[in-house]
This record gives sequence, C-alpha cells and structure tokens, in this order.
Amino acid sequence: MATKSLKAQQSELSSANKQLEVLNNGIFADGELPYFKDKIAEIGHFPLRPTKLEILQINVGYMCNQVCAHCHVDAGPDRKEIMTKETMAQCLEVIKNTGAHTLDLTGGAPEMNPNFRWFVEEASRAGVKDFIVRSNLTIIRANKKYYDLPEFFKKHNVHVVSSMPHYTRGKTDKQRGDGVFDKSIKALQELNTVGYGIPDSDLRLDLVYNPSGAYLPGDQIALEQDFKKALREDFNIEFHNLFAITNLPISRFLDYLLASENYEDYMYALVEAYNPAAVANVMCTNTISVSWDGWLYDCDFNQMLDLKVASKIKHIKDYNEEVLTDRNIIISQHCYGCTAGAGSSCQGTVA
Repeated sequence: MATKSLKAQQSELSSANKQLEVLNNGIFADGELPYFKDKIAEIGHFPLRPTKLEILQINVGYMCNQVCAHCHVDAGPDRKEIMTKETMAQCLEVIKNTGAHTLDLTGGAPEMNPNFRWFVEEASRAGVKDFIVRSNLTIIRANKKYYDLPEFFKKHNVHVVSSMPHYTRGKTDKQRGDGVFDKSIKALQELNTVGYGIPDSDLRLDLVYNPSGAYLPGDQIALEQDFKKALREDFNIEFHNLFAITNLPISRFLDYLLASENYEDYMYALVEAYNPAAVANVMCTNTISVSWDGWLYDCDFNQMLDLKVASKIKHIKDYNEEVLTDRNIIISQHCYGCTAGAGSSCQGTVA
C-alpha cells in the first residue's frame, strides 16, 4: 500500500495550512476582503448544505506526465501518491450502492495509475450512467502503452473530458510546456477517428478551458464557438462541449498569484464578480470528492487544502450516504472562484 513519510505528510499539511492562512487573512492594502460565508449568509445559504448526491469524483493519484502552471493538484511526474487497488475496491462497493449517477475519475493523469484499466472495467460492470475520465490528452501520446487509450475508452463508453488551454500553440505551450499543443491535437484527432466528439455520436468528448493568467474566463458559449471554429478549420477536429473553469486561488496557482503580485487584484476580481445566483448550484452541493488515499471532501479544491468533510464519516471505507448528506459544507475564501460570473464547477458554468 502506498504511504507517505511523516516528513512528507507534515510538509503537505504545512502547505495546506499556509494556503488557508493566506486565504483567510483577508486584510489587503485597500481594506478587508468580505468573507464568503457572510456573502452567502445574505441570501440564506449559510451554512451551505448538500443536496442529493449525483457525482462521485475520485482522484486516483497525483502523478502526471505534465507540470502545468495553473494546476490546483500540484501534479507532476515526481508525485508518488497513487490510489491502491484496495482503496479502489472500497470505492467500487460505494459505486454499486450509491445514488450517484456520475463517476468522475481525475488525477494527475488518472491513466498513470497502474490499476486504472482494472478500475474502469470493474466500474463499467457496476452500470454507472455517466462515466467521466479527465484526461490531459498528451498522456495518449506519452508512450506506446497509452496509444490504445481511445479504443479502450470507446469499449467502455467513457465520457472523455480533456483539458485544452487554447486553440493556439503559443498559449497552450506557455501554460503546459513545449510540445503539448501538438500532442493534444494528435490525441484529439485519434479520439475523433474512433468516433469521439463527432456530432450526434454517443461517445462524448468535451474540452476544458482554464485562463492562463490572473483573470477570469470569458463567456463559455462564446469560447466554445471560437474553439470549435478554430479546431475544425485548422485541424478538422470535432468535440461536443467546452467547459470554462475559473482558476481557484490555491496550490500552484496561488503560488503564481503571490509571486507575480497579482493575488490581491485577483481576489478582488472574484469578489466583484460574485454572483449570488450561482451559489445554489456549486458542485460541492451534489458531489463527494475522494482522495487517492480514500478520504472524503466536499470538492477536489478542499481536498488540496486538506479540508475533510464535516461528518463522522470521513473515509470511503466507512461510507454512509445518509449520514454524509446531513452535514455542513466546509467553505473558505477560495469558494469565491466557484461563484464568480456565471459560476464555475468541474462541469463548467453553473448559472
């Protein structure tokens, strides 16, 4: 079973504590940033409570073949946190009995978990209605053992959600590294070849867009139109939907904001764009996030801040949906990111 050294655990906790200290300080040169809990209290949503569970999001490991500038997971090739087969089996028991209709596998690059294919096959047998794998695309071209991923996804009717920073080489490679754009285009073409993303196809292929700098994403519908036009005309690539996701001020992106002295401006931008209509539909209300080692969180952003669910049920091995539904969702200042503008979740805009 994969374990972390005490030193690594202490370092990770310290990092999470430092992030929370930055987020919760709230005192800037121009005054005090209003607390998120006070903003949602004004509209009767504090404490924030879960609704019916719809999505079980499972992070199967932080290992990744890329090191992206905005990554809230701090994923990379050197990360050793990998979900074991034992924990996967515990997740499978929950999948068979939960009321959730969507299973959402994420990472890192989830495909790099050595038991990834076994897990997909077993979860498929459990009859999940919507089975999402979040792929960075370049993993498909990383080496020969991944070349057949498009066919594997097709066999199990996996809904592929792929990160694609931009439809131009310059902006994509700036955020994700040299060569990422060309590998991503090749991977998309291969997915198209087996039927993914084609209009009216049941093989779902969606793209995810994150801004590369300290600003909020534009209108999702307009961005989708731009992406579709450019990718179709330049590379004959088709896909179904584009999800525009706001970068939350945590982990690697928080480091960037602080280092570039953009943190205060970005936080004020999130607050100024706060949309009370988005609060009721934030993803933490219908999602449970499971970490690589089986701990439960309200969302994967809270996972990176080590903010476990406020429930006596805190691990997948003890999962009890009825008990988990009766909890308050843990919030902090980073939650402004999910309620800015049209709102933001792993499924795109929410309002």
